Amino acid sequence: MATNITFHPGSVSAEERSQLLKQKGITIWFTGLSASGKSTIACALEQHLLHLHKFTYRLDGDNIRFGLNKDLGFDEKSRNENIRRIGEVSKLFADSSCIALTAFISPYRADRAVARELHEKAGLAFIEVFVDAPLHVVEQRDPKGLYKKARAGEIKDFTGISAPYEAPENPEIHIKTDECDVTEAVKRITEYLSQKGFI
Repeated sequence: MATNITFHPGSVSAEERSQLLKQKGITIWFTGLSASGKSTIACALEQHLLHLHKFTYRLDGDNIRFGLNKDLGFDEKSRNENIRRIGEVSKLFADSSCIALTAFISPYRADRAVARELHEKAGLAFIEVFVDAPLHVVEQRDPKGLYKKARAGEIKDFTGISAPYEAPENPEIHIKTDECDVTEAVKRITEYLSQKGFI
């Protein structure tokens, strides 16, 4: 752990940045099983918010593992570190007045709580979106063939099969994707953001 470091504050306050960019930074944290629809909804929401001229950026679980987190596996310790890093990165995006969208399985409540706490301590909003679909539904979808491989024992520590998923207890938004399409999901999230004064 680095010890000989000092935080160097910038010349622009959070309030000034927000006023100049005409928006507040927030993190919208999508969590749910693989194939529940997190990335699909996050992509559609990103496009919708950009068309509203909102500075928005999406951080996706698989994409991040091509770069920043390519050194991590899928055991519990690696998953913890994966989410710790994304919590920190999304906080930086939100601090820049960006609407940061994170689409990660993030299976453990404790890890999501740490990400939320990071934001709250920095005075930044954190919105948890539970993208909920029953296991039998996501197994039927299985666009990457991962559930089939997990059932065959070809993938270890697979969330929902051989590793746990701890569903959110009090998410700000709960979307059941076996009952709601992408358009409706984006509408619900957008309405929430509007009601709370974020857009």
